[in-house]
Amino acid sequence: MLLPKGLLEFFKGTSARLKDNACHIYLEELNIYPEHLQGARLTSKGFYDEVAIQDFPLRGKVREVTLDMAASMERIVRRSFPKAQLVTDRFHVQQLVHEAVQEMRIAHRWEAIDQENREIELSRECGRAFVPDRLENGDTKKQLLARSRYLLFKGEDSWTPSQAYRAELLFHRYPDLEKAYRLSRSLARIYQTSKMKGVAFTKLAHWYNDVELAGFKSFNTVSRTIQNHYKTILNFFENISTNASAESFNAKIKAFRAQFGGVTNVEFFLFRLSNIYA
Repeated sequence: MLLPKGLLEFFKGTSARLKDNACHIYLEELNIYPEHLQGARLTSKGFYDEVAIQDFPLRGKVREVTLDMAASMERIVRRSFPKAQLVTDRFHVQQLVHEAVQEMRIAHRWEAIDQENREIELSRECGRAFVPDRLENGDTKKQLLARSRYLLFKGEDSWTPSQAYRAELLFHRYPDLEKAYRLSRSLARIYQTSKMKGVAFTKLAHWYNDVELAGFKSFNTVSRTIQNHYKTILNFFENISTNASAESFNAKIKAFRAQFGGVTNVEFFLFRLSNIYA
């Protein structure tokens, strides 16, 4: 992948190192006789001085790149791999929807906290001890909203019995949260069930209309994202490609870096990474 095709038929790699934000690969020419001169007496005339060849052999060979929705990353890919098809990773799209649902949950939680504070102050003015109202499962409204965080990320078939009961109580009191949750799950089903780009396009268009009709302020970012990236979002359905493995490895690198409170010697840090994860 890193060297032009056929190069290693005539050269062998002797070493490689990172220098000046570039990968320097050192090659040594092999002592190979041309086929039509096999058996002839040849006299060596020596070698030319070594030369540095600057190249990017991957350019033009990469057909598809899966990436997030950062504009800077898109510019890098378009410049480095101009012929590659760009794919917006499905998990980044779904993450936006999950964050929109969580934003609505958090807004309701702040309202519940504010209401509880007012009730506490009123109880003090009346000289009574404050006793919060509790729901059927023992949660207060504040606790119900706090403890519902993880169930909103999961499908109903993955809920535990306690989560299913909590979801029933949550959606009964906050129907807008149920509607937002259904929107997030319907997007996940589009990714899970659509195998053709045309079919996915139709389903995403209907889903987008449902989002518009719902009128949730927290979903505005999702709507704009789909408008701005719909072509690369749809490209996912051609080869069903994700960058999950790259994201996983990136998380490992971040965790490794965090153990040492940052990196001062980048070259040594990359050396340690290659020894641990290569």
